[in-house]
Amino acid sequence: MNTAGRLSRAGHAVAGAAARSGQNILTAFAQIWANRGRSFLTTLGVIIAVTAIITVVSFVEGFGRYMTNMLRGYGTQYMIVWPDISWEQEITGIGRIIMDERDVEAVRTECPDIQRITPFLFTETQVAYRKSSAKQVPTRGVTEAYQVIRNYYVDKGRFFGPMDVEKAADVVVVGRSVLKLLQCDESILGDFVQIADRRFRVIGILEPKGSFMGDDQDETVMIPYTTMLQMFPQMRTTMRFLAEARSEEVIDQAEAQIRRVLRQRHGLTIGQPDDFGISRQDQMLREFGKVRTIAASVLAGIVSISLLVGGIGIMNVMFVSVSERTREIGLRKSVGGRRRDIMLQFLTEAVVLSTTGGAIGVAIGYVLTHMAGMHPQMVDINVPLWSVALALGFSAGAGVIFGVIPAFKAAILHPIDALRHE
Repeated sequence: MNTAGRLSRAGHAVAGAAARSGQNILTAFAQIWANRGRSFLTTLGVIIAVTAIITVVSFVEGFGRYMTNMLRGYGTQYMIVWPDISWEQEITGIGRIIMDERDVEAVRTECPDIQRITPFLFTETQVAYRKSSAKQVPTRGVTEAYQVIRNYYVDKGRFFGPMDVEKAADVVVVGRSVLKLLQCDESILGDFVQIADRRFRVIGILEPKGSFMGDDQDETVMIPYTTMLQMFPQMRTTMRFLAEARSEEVIDQAEAQIRRVLRQRHGLTIGQPDDFGISRQDQMLREFGKVRTIAASVLAGIVSISLLVGGIGIMNVMFVSVSERTREIGLRKSVGGRRRDIMLQFLTEAVVLSTTGGAIGVAIGYVLTHMAGMHPQMVDINVPLWSVALALGFSAGAGVIFGVIPAFKAAILHPIDALRHE
């Protein structure tokens, strides 16, 4: 019986607390509605802060996803390896570093975690077609593996194959932007262009890739690297290459294998620095992810400062509310109202006021991001749910922090003094 009685009393206490909380919330909404003009102006700071948080975080996340997907579209399992040549060595030729086809072949055969590899020669040349010409067009000398490593596929015609590379064929695939520079269209396929005064047959047109960091990825022509070596024989001993790991999980092992093979071939001893450099695409992706997170956090933190302004406004209006309702507080205390009940009532009003402002800010933030996303050149923007929870949590927290002092002031009022208040 005693246990049952205690459970019954506990149940009644919980029900009573829930009823009082509900009554406090209804009273808070009634007070907000009775002074809706003042309440709106009071919560304006919170509304602006939450709107700013929602829009800023949504834009940063949207552009972050766009950049991440673009980087992943370029491949995340490959590494660029290049000879680390200082300008003094280039001028004097002293201690000259050599990286050639034999290095590439050694990496191909002695690195089990490398599944694809291609020499990568780069220069800028003049490309001419009929009466049109374009200067300083980025020109890549590669093998057929390059299209798979870098996701550079053709959507018209074909990419050059192993036989074209072996025979140093005069064939070329061109990017979409090159067609605009040469004032032509897809009819160029099968026709001939001049690249650095050498005649090439156009066998393929690359699918569009877009721009990255202001660099037009479609402004390029690609030819077999063996053909480029015939055109620019000085590149034979300063050859870069791209190596693709079998998976993202083994890219660390693949890098270590490349480093081991090249150090052995170049005769480097322990303590000597590498005479080559290795750049990994996945590292760039991770670094960009860190920058993206930091940028979102910093910007959200900066705009959250306006919550301080909104919180101060809430505290001021709650002080005014306590002053206006002093006699009401005295009446409640005279009929047995407890300090904690009065404090909870005013604290609830502050939290409801700030949370209502936060909800309005979230709604405005959704509208603004939706309107911005309707622009045809805008990236896909979605409001992250965590940013909504964060904004509402901050606004409710501001209500608690800035409402507790006025609520405490109301709770400690003496009932006689409160009833005498005019």
